[in-house]
Amino acid sequence: MKASRLAAAAAVAGTAVLALSAPAFAHVSVQPEGPAAKGGYAVVDFKVPNERDNASTTKVEVNFPADHPIASVMPESIPGWKIDVTKSKLAKPLTVHDEKIDEAVTKVTWTADGKGIEPGYFQKFPLSLGALPENTDQLVFKAIQTYSNKEVVRWIEVPQEGQDEPENPAPVLELSAATDDHHGTSSAENTAGKTEKTAAAQDSGDGSDTTARVLGVVGIVVGVAGVAYGVLAGRRRTAA
Repeated sequence: MKASRLAAAAAVAGTAVLALSAPAFAHVSVQPEGPAAKGGYAVVDFKVPNERDNASTTKVEVNFPADHPIASVMPESIPGWKIDVTKSKLAKPLTVHDEKIDEAVTKVTWTADGKGIEPGYFQKFPLSLGALPENTDQLVFKAIQTYSNKEVVRWIEVPQEGQDEPENPAPVLELSAATDDHHGTSSAENTAGKTEKTAAAQDSGDGSDTTARVLGVVGIVVGVAGVAYGVLAGRRRTAA
């Protein structure tokens, strides 16, 4: 009886943990595919899960922060989705690479022209962004998710440091320290390093091959000499 009660209590506790932890992963989020450095460019994925078992997600809207405008926003084509990029005039023009920009993207909307995100699935919506601002450590994107049954979920609550995660948190993109040239210097250096290592490995391999060939030739010469010596010795014994 005690064992049964303990098992039942454990099951209830496990269900409670799952229920409490569900909001932590079942919301719209944003993650960079690589570094998202201040002043640079990055590809980010907005991950949208379907939280309903009786409706599909048919529309996703991502609003860009007005206090940190981004001049260049390029979406990736996604089969089954229509994409609209909304731009607005800036009250204060941006200067990007010595060029003044007077408008920026304020919203990107994905509308399903098929089944959308069905129950039990999620969808990633990639965007290329730049130049990322240099005067902040994070960007907050407020998102709106619409279901096929007309239900609308607003992921617009800004998470606060030191506080519990809100019920409907807005996606937050954390920015890393700026690179030297804002255009992937680190990646270029990594590529160069890999190239040098590959060349060194090839040189080492070539040296090993040359040594092996020399040793092979020496072995053949020694073998031939041994055979010749054996033949001559045999002839001497026969003559004797």
